[in-house]
Amino acid sequence: MKKKIGLLLAMLAALVMMVGVFGNPTQVQAADNSLAKIQKKGVLVMGTSPDYPPYEFQATVKGKSAVVGMDVKIGEKVAKDLGVKLKIKSMSFDSLLVALQTGKIDMIISGMNPTPARRKNVDFTHTYYKGGYEIVINKTDKGKYKNKDSFSGGTLGAQTGTTQYNAAKKQTKNTKVKGMTSQSDLILALQSHKLDGVAMEKPSAEAYVSNNKQLAAIPSDFSMSSSATSSAIAFRKGSTSLVNKVNKTVDQIKKENLVKKEYLPAAGKYLKTNTVNTSMGHYWKAFLTGIEYTLIITVCSVFFGFIIGVLLALARLAKGNFLKSLLRWIATAYVEFIRGTPMMVQVMFVYFGLGLFVNLPALTSGIIAISLNSGAYVAEYIRGGINSVDIGQTEAARSLGMSNGETMRFVVLPQALKNIWPSLGNEFITLIKDSSIVSIIGVTELIYQSNIVRSDTYRGVAPIVVIMVLYFVLTFTASRILNYFERKMQHA
Repeated sequence: MKKKIGLLLAMLAALVMMVGVFGNPTQVQAADNSLAKIQKKGVLVMGTSPDYPPYEFQATVKGKSAVVGMDVKIGEKVAKDLGVKLKIKSMSFDSLLVALQTGKIDMIISGMNPTPARRKNVDFTHTYYKGGYEIVINKTDKGKYKNKDSFSGGTLGAQTGTTQYNAAKKQTKNTKVKGMTSQSDLILALQSHKLDGVAMEKPSAEAYVSNNKQLAAIPSDFSMSSSATSSAIAFRKGSTSLVNKVNKTVDQIKKENLVKKEYLPAAGKYLKTNTVNTSMGHYWKAFLTGIEYTLIITVCSVFFGFIIGVLLALARLAKGNFLKSLLRWIATAYVEFIRGTPMMVQVMFVYFGLGLFVNLPALTSGIIAISLNSGAYVAEYIRGGINSVDIGQTEAARSLGMSNGETMRFVVLPQALKNIWPSLGNEFITLIKDSSIVSIIGVTELIYQSNIVRSDTYRGVAPIVVIMVLYFVLTFTASRILNYFERKMQHA
């Protein structure tokens, strides 16, 4: 599943680039004023994947969860030198390049290696850090594994889209390489023995090992180029003036050795703080925030999805002249297309694809995508409900002098709604669970918050158990409320 997500994101990135090139031919020429644009805007949006300590990770700061780490310090330094404010936007590592190309973020600082393949699509600054790779294993297997060649016949994991993932694919023999979008997921898979080892950069490996006594790190012995083991800041292609300005900051950071003197030690303090209290009760605010956003997405999507569904159902039932036939064809095509494509792709398209033209926030994009998806299914429920109403009801209403619109509004739709209420209830329950999909674009619903807690505490299973219970409470409560109204309708 994770590999499919990476493939879908890669395909979306290619589509976005094609649309950008053909739909906006002035983009490259206008890109050289990138520095002036940022300074005029007054805000520099940094994209990062905060599951990669000590580069970037979640920590509790003054009672609130925040993104911290070495890369965040670098981002703050860059923003300060540019004279603007820094805004951090979290998302999966796979999504960062797409987000940069579609203008959702202004730069990427996420331990990204400036490989030749990436340089074709984005501009990189000078490198600010050079590290290496290690493989994290369960401490009980320390005598079994020595390096990458020891995993023959086993399974090695790595974060999709990273250079270590590509190296594991190319430089191991008889080894199954499994990619996941999150380091937290990889560590969980390792501890549950779904993986035999996880390849990651040396500082990250040391961070996980130092905070989890059940883990150990071994040399990877990957043969890597200098660009594949270094980290740099990525900007949109053609951002020459902005890159040149930020290069001065990067050069100063390297000259004064700020990474080793200040940034890494500061990250280490947060790593130690994270493990002081790892109880799930300590993170109740994070879970409460997740419930809040889950309910917002669900309620809004149900409301707009129902409206869209009614309109589509009526359009599909339209008969008569050419215009009504055209509406019926469009509605049918829409329903079939939406039902025939994954919701995950639809969410990414609304957020990244439409982001080329309209800069929609992640939450808004998620609500729009889920509403559009739900509307297609609700339309079929309503169409079936309308068809289930006896034709005699319509004839009786018309004989009383009601118009077609009045008959549909006061006679047919109320009876259809009563017939399809269980199906609509199931759709509502499904949307509560499907809202988790929007976590891929950084919406802070339950799944997103559970990942934050896992990054904070280095505990893999406990946060998952908590959100399973929370989802059950939400769905069970909703089903009881829906059943109450269903009984009311039956006795009406």
